[in-house]
Amino acid sequence: MLGLIKKKNMRTERQKPFTEANYVVVDTELTGLDERRDSIISIGAIKMHGGRIDMGNTFYRLVKPRTKITKESIIVHEITPSEVMGKQEIEKALHDFLLFCGQDIIVGHFTSIDLSFINREAKRAYGSLIQNPVLDTFVIYEWLRTKKQIACPRHYKLYEIAKCLGVPVNGAHNAIIDAFTTAQVFQRLIPMLVEAGIEDIHDLLRVGNPLRGGDRLGVTGEISNF
Repeated sequence: MLGLIKKKNMRTERQKPFTEANYVVVDTELTGLDERRDSIISIGAIKMHGGRIDMGNTFYRLVKPRTKITKESIIVHEITPSEVMGKQEIEKALHDFLLFCGQDIIVGHFTSIDLSFINREAKRAYGSLIQNPVLDTFVIYEWLRTKKQIACPRHYKLYEIAKCLGVPVNGAHNAIIDAFTTAQVFQRLIPMLVEAGIEDIHDLLRVGNPLRGGDRLGVTGEISNF
């Protein structure tokens, strides 16, 4: 019975206007992109309610990585081994991060990359994966381009898309700054989604599902078909 009630409540929740939903925008920095050999070095997140970014409700942790920080990764995130020496183990940071997320919809740019590392740690620590609904801003951006809501050329990188949408970019790069930039990109996309006919959370999750394209499968015009 409880399972049925939960399913019913979830179904009702997803019928609400997506402009009234709670979101948590997430970014990670990693020692590399190999899921088997690399690990998380920092996690950043910021809350949103509808299109409003809650600047007073943020999360940021530097993490002692499980794997060696390479010279190549330092060029990207500029985090050196000395900066994470003595920092939290991933278990504590992950616990705090999951509490911060609650049941909010997770938003990110190429979200499945971040979540593949987060879920690996969640599986190891708790035996289960994160159950939050997930949106990918890149997939949403591409879908809106197919709907002619965005005149920008095709970009993959977060900062290129941000510039195209008029989001200020200062050149700095870390998990919390990237999460904030992603939040601003998502904020710019919301009125375009409304204009394109997206109304409730259910439809938005179908449009922005990271498994429909983006980083894993490549986005094509097929994503425009709900």
